[in-house]
Amino acid sequence: MGFRLSKIYTRTGDQGETGLGDGRRVPKDHPRVEAIGEVDTLNSQLGLLLAGLAAEVSRFPALGEVIEVLKPCQHRLFDLGGELAMPAYQALNMTEIERLEAAIDVWNEELGPLENFILPGGSMLIAQAHVCRSLARSAERRCQQLNAMEPLAGPGLAYINRLSDLLFVAARIIARRQGVAEVLWEAAAKPGVE
Repeated sequence: MGFRLSKIYTRTGDQGETGLGDGRRVPKDHPRVEAIGEVDTLNSQLGLLLAGLAAEVSRFPALGEVIEVLKPCQHRLFDLGGELAMPAYQALNMTEIERLEAAIDVWNEELGPLENFILPGGSMLIAQAHVCRSLARSAERRCQQLNAMEPLAGPGLAYINRLSDLLFVAARIIARRQGVAEVLWEAAAKPGVE
């Protein structure tokens, strides 16, 4: 593969523009750059979740399965970032979406139907999975905003949507694997009722 970066700073972005893989220069707040940034933020937080899972797998061996499902997602998010940076580049395919759906189906069968709204919490890992889920939704919104301006090719939008679903179910399966009760939403008391 060779070296990709020989110098970390280039000074070419000091005036508020950045270069895309196709040679275009765009403002750093361009919707394409915003989408790339949100995907990168999600990938970083997913890395934090994976590190946390790895630190706990000796205590909770069943977390190893969660790691195996989520680890490829970091690479696919990097692929998605590449697609966003180089509009003609295609890396993602439907096989990845099918892999996420298969994992969701297996975990949902174990969990059973969701009967209550749940909140992020219960353990650091559960909360971190929810942080990743909410960032996946944010990345999806940014990608949709870009798509409205410059239509995106390929299954990237479907992938990020399905990934947010997977992360929601992952938070629930982490709770089960850790033996931690999920935090259930409690409705506010109605005014005048005690």
